[in-house]
Amino acid sequence: MAIEFKDVSFAYPNGYVANEHLDLVIRDGETLAIVGQNGAGKTTAVKLMNGLNKPTCGDVLVDGINTRERSCAQLSRTVGYVFQNPDDQIFNSTALAEIEYMPRYLKLSEEEITRRCGRAVELTGIGGYLKMNPLDIPYAIRKFVAIAAIIAIEPKYLILDEPTAGQDKRGNETLERMIRELSREGTGVIAITHDMDFVTRNFPRVVAMAHKNIIADGTAREIFWDSKTVGEARIKKPQIAQIAEGLKLPGDILFCGELTEAMRQEKRSI
Repeated sequence: MAIEFKDVSFAYPNGYVANEHLDLVIRDGETLAIVGQNGAGKTTAVKLMNGLNKPTCGDVLVDGINTRERSCAQLSRTVGYVFQNPDDQIFNSTALAEIEYMPRYLKLSEEEITRRCGRAVELTGIGGYLKMNPLDIPYAIRKFVAIAAIIAIEPKYLILDEPTAGQDKRGNETLERMIRELSREGTGVIAITHDMDFVTRNFPRVVAMAHKNIIADGTAREIFWDSKTVGEARIKKPQIAQIAEGLKLPGDILFCGELTEAMRQEKRSI
């Protein structure tokens, strides 16, 4: 099972074309990041996955079902989407009510609601905020409330739009633990992000977009050490890669341990 784009293009009602001829397969349980400058078409593309956008041309299939044949509400049970700004998503008076909303809408049993919400709260670490109005919760934590509300639906695929924006080190660590656990359980995680260090640490597959299309698809090492892709997508290399490049060290270095070893080898050769 998979999310499949088959020669997909999308134009807004005003005629602006945001995506052109996208071909992409995201396999069941896969974890990947989508990178590229603002305006590359990343957010438009992921909104095609859950029916917020419908293709102008071509087809998007979710586990074999054409998104044209389902509403966004129906697709959201399979493909959960977390907005970049939690205020575009949250509308309940308490964090707990927000997390419980969809399970109650789906008329699940109280036992199942408790199980799902408990798991979502544990994964996002927001147990101390459940009785609070989301507007009174710090922005970074409010983003986790929005994430927990989608996790409680238990979608097969989870889309995170700029999840590290506004997060500190602790928030990023919570995100990374959450992604690892969801991936271990078989949930596919798709992230749009400008944080290339976050990408390197967490996503074995990276899709680079530019000019409203996909220009590269590979591992983080393949993407970030391909100068043509980096330049065309207008992305920055992760910090470790930038240091290695500045020191003119050999090898496509991405991680601290690799940098340390390369520096050690360089010193020995002097």
